[in-house]
Amino acid sequence: MQQVKLTSADEALKFQLSGEIDAATSEDFYAQVTAAYEHDKKDVIFDCAALTFIDSTTIGTFVKIYKKLKGDGYKTVLEGVRPNVKKLFEICALNTLMEIR
Repeated sequence: MQQVKLTSADEALKFQLSGEIDAATSEDFYAQVTAAYEHDKKDVIFDCAALTFIDSTTIGTFVKIYKKLKGDGYKTVLEGVRPNVKKLFEICALNTLMEIR
């Protein structure tokens, strides 16, 4: 089960991600993030410390979010990414687009 929780909207929109985000849940993930972003446009930070699994559909969802923000002049940042998830971002060279801390 995945969870997407907006934890802060001060300097940036900060979302805490937990569990698994896959093909079955990625549309909901995208909808939650974009709804908050459309309401208050600013940089988006994903706290991924509790995110245990993503699949290729989720990678595509992160790319859609990245493109939407970049088009508006904002950035996408991932924090606390676990090694197994970080490896997927590196394989797809997304670590060259998004800041991964």
